[in-house]
Amino acid sequence: MIGTKQSGRKTFMRRALLCVGSLAALSSAMGAGVASAQSARQGDIVIPDDVKIFGNDNPNMRRATAVVNGDVITGTDVDQRLALIVAANQGKIDDDEMKRLRLQILRNLIDETLQIQEAKAADIEVAQAEVDQSYARVATQNFNQNITAMDAYLKRVGSSPESLKRQIRGELSWQRLLQRNVQPFINVSDDEVNENLARLKAAKGTEEYRLGEIYLSATPEARQQVYENATKIVQQLRQGGSFVAYARQYSEATTASVGGDLGWVRLAQLPAELQVVAREMETGQLVGPVEVPGGFDILYLIDKRQVLTADPRDAILALKQISLPFPKGISEAEAGKRAEAFSKAMKAAKGCGDVDGVANGLGAQVVTNDQVKARDLPGQIQNSILQLSPGETLPPFGSLEDGVRILMLCGRDDPQTDTGPSFEQLQAQLEDDRVNKRAQTYLRDLRRDAVIEYN
Repeated sequence: MIGTKQSGRKTFMRRALLCVGSLAALSSAMGAGVASAQSARQGDIVIPDDVKIFGNDNPNMRRATAVVNGDVITGTDVDQRLALIVAANQGKIDDDEMKRLRLQILRNLIDETLQIQEAKAADIEVAQAEVDQSYARVATQNFNQNITAMDAYLKRVGSSPESLKRQIRGELSWQRLLQRNVQPFINVSDDEVNENLARLKAAKGTEEYRLGEIYLSATPEARQQVYENATKIVQQLRQGGSFVAYARQYSEATTASVGGDLGWVRLAQLPAELQVVAREMETGQLVGPVEVPGGFDILYLIDKRQVLTADPRDAILALKQISLPFPKGISEAEAGKRAEAFSKAMKAAKGCGDVDGVANGLGAQVVTNDQVKARDLPGQIQNSILQLSPGETLPPFGSLEDGVRILMLCGRDDPQTDTGPSFEQLQAQLEDDRVNKRAQTYLRDLRRDAVIEYN
């Protein structure tokens, strides 16, 4: 989430809670056909089976501008937000996908406008200095750039600093509004927290999954269309699209604001349809669309671990990388011989204290890093390097262009056993989850009462 920090630990049960009432009323009305005025209950939506559309009002043909309670959203606003998504996907978005993205971004901007308006009506002000501070933090953390470089990047891809700052203002405003109007009325009892802690300890050793999700709701009538849209999103993601970017713009789950990150969940917390899928997934795998009650899910497995069990991949390693360049134009056969000789020479080194002298004699360079987390290394070498003892090396790797490299393990600090969240941390997590559920209802009420004009 840009500019703010929110918990990504959400459960899929929220969707069932949100749509049970409306779907029940809709199915009842459709099953009965066109109900009479005498039998219709307040809240029923009655739609005949043989729907006839009068006129040619296609909402997909509207220009992407709107006036929300008097505040204007321009086509430029939409274009600048869209530019960030296009840049994140390296421009690999087809025309149909671009149309869907544009409509989704317009809906997001409408919600953002409603949130800012509601905060202002509650006399909640976000100072420009705070927005600028968050913007600078985003530049550093997300882009590894200073503000000047960030401004230039946004303009180069067709966006603007003002567009991103408006998004930051919207998120800060909404967060503070929830802190005032929702959070004080959320209560999590000590018994609830203790019950959850007991369940967590009972689950020790079972697997937890850190999942990313994109959830698209679908009524029975729109099921096929939503499925096709979800399939196209999956295709875009498989072609290199940004999961985080698509989750922020498309997902209808509360996790959209954090790029779809569900945080760590156990299989029992997922709907039955997703339990089967997640159990078979490998880290880095994308699956979907998977049909669940109320819609479709696209899942991405970020990582997995065992509950309350130390993960060896969290070990902190002290490594030395020894690099030997190849002459330009070297053949693959000759490079193989040099790599073999290099590996043999490095194995003769008596630990990390001796490796620098050996490397100097070979004309190799040595780089030292004693703060490398094992899980941050490429997956194909994680297990191998965790099997080494200090002073041992991995097999050589590299390319004709980059030369040959060898990693030597100098030391290892194993992770402490995970004791799980404290009472206070778990209580805060449960409160965050309830605040986000109330926030969804709050936003739906704002949408329902809004006066929106489309141009």
